[in-house]
Amino acid sequence: MDFSQQLQACVEQANQALSRFIAPLPFQNTPVVETMQYGALLGGKRLRPFLVYATGRMFGVSLPTLDAPAAAVECIHAYSLIHDDLPAMDDDDLRRGLPTCHVKFGRSECHSGRRCPANAGVFYHQ
Repeated sequence: MDFSQQLQACVEQANQALSRFIAPLPFQNTPVVETMQYGALLGGKRLRPFLVYATGRMFGVSLPTLDAPAAAVECIHAYSLIHDDLPAMDDDDLRRGLPTCHVKFGRSECHSGRRCPANAGVFYHQ
């Protein structure tokens, strides 16, 4: 398997893991969880989860075992992007060609959605 195939496999694994860990969070269909889903699942290269999976593979760790740490790392990264896009920071309106969280959900919900890193710890302990 070449690098691009490995990366694509990890992207799919990470996206499935993120969806699986976000789905059982309490308060589904609320602005807080919707903002978290939008911010974490908006897309991207998923290089950070790829590094988690690649490092784990070097040590013989199975991919399913690495899902929680990979999702946690991606949530922390998503948080940093959400925070960076806020009006008090870069005030960006678009990320990956789509409205940023504060544009789509409003500033107050975006601040609530920044709780994603706190939930990263929940992912890791499941």
